[in-house]
Amino acid sequence: MSDGPVALLDAWLAAAMAAGIDTPEAMTLATRGADGAPSARIVLLRGHDDDGLTFFTDRRSRKGDDLASDARCALVFHWQPLGRQVRVEGSAAPIADDESWAYYRTRPLGSRLGAWASHQSATIASRSVLAGAVAAAAKMHGDDPPLPPHWGGYRIAPTRYEFWTHDDDRLHHRELYVRDGGGWAHSLLAP
Repeated sequence: MSDGPVALLDAWLAAAMAAGIDTPEAMTLATRGADGAPSARIVLLRGHDDDGLTFFTDRRSRKGDDLASDARCALVFHWQPLGRQVRVEGSAAPIADDESWAYYRTRPLGSRLGAWASHQSATIASRSVLAGAVAAAAKMHGDDPPLPPHWGGYRIAPTRYEFWTHDDDRLHHRELYVRDGGGWAHSLLAP
């Protein structure tokens, strides 16, 4: 047992970084569209604390549409070399523009211009059309583009964390934390 799920996630992320795992902050985000169809993709964790886990994206994307339709979602981290997995369930909400702006300014210029040029998940005629849109964004905004109105972060407020550790006999260790008022109820799950 740990001091709670946030501290345990911190420790597991640190262990994945120390082990040299490529992109340990990569997590699968699962959503559900307005039609009820599930969808999953990899996003990058850009911060987490007691309030939740944060990632950034084009809010006009499929994931943005899904979260606007149903804020409930799930995340999965999987670090196979360590035999560890973390599952998180909760609800996502857009974060404030000032917090999105603070992160956006740390991104490479090409990524910031790409946020202006690409309507993520929309059909495009060709890569050359996209390249033209990037060139137009560069001409319009120069080397200090502002935060696009359609781009920003989401914070997932967790209601449930599950920490899974591999066991060779398939008797995996599973710890469950469920939001309980202002704290977390802890239990073990059968593998």
